[in-house]
Amino acid sequence: MVYCTMYCIVLIFIYIFALQITLYKIIIGYKCKSVKSMKKVIEVSIGGINFTMEDDAYSRLNEYLKCFEETIPDKQEAHEVMEDVEARVAELFQKEMKYSNQVVGMRQVQTVIDHLGKIESKTSSSHEFETGSYYSDNDYTKGNKRLYRDVDEKKIAGVCGGLSLNFGVDVTLIRVLFVVIAFLSGTSIIVYLVLWVVMPRALTVTQKLEMRGYAPTAENIRKFTSQHK
Repeated sequence: MVYCTMYCIVLIFIYIFALQITLYKIIIGYKCKSVKSMKKVIEVSIGGINFTMEDDAYSRLNEYLKCFEETIPDKQEAHEVMEDVEARVAELFQKEMKYSNQVVGMRQVQTVIDHLGKIESKTSSSHEFETGSYYSDNDYTKGNKRLYRDVDEKKIAGVCGGLSLNFGVDVTLIRVLFVVIAFLSGTSIIVYLVLWVVMPRALTVTQKLEMRGYAPTAENIRKFTSQHK
């Protein structure tokens, strides 16, 4: 009886010891996995806005931006274009972030790169630079058109210019129409004031591209900045 009791006690101790070893291995394995999953993060400023990014994600974005900058022969133009592109990157990051202090990872960077689009060859960009900075409507990648006030070509508030670009009608015709209706009934003045309040101004390059129905890709930003500098 005594031997049987001692045997049971020994078995219990062995079982407890084995259980402790198993739990220890599980905890150590979890800690190792957590350490491996942790990535180095850095603080960066893009487009004048601060972001916390994973190191490999920033390297990927920086590589893309450098490759794009190298396709622009004129260094002064390159500086202006890159400012506009970085502003677009910051805008896209803010849309992708679900909360304010979110760390930007590889997934968000790849989404931004997909939006900015494929980089044209350096040879193609150099040829465009040598032959001038005029681009026709067909040279731009098309996107969704949005209604803005064209403050660059405004006479009063840019309402007519914005409507002209949105509907593809000559701006002079729209201005004449507003004046004629104003003399006949005065309702166009009320309509103009309402549109003045409702329509946002096209201030950024992205907004100016969207106003014309162009996608805000990196190449479109370069072409637009080069043509309107």
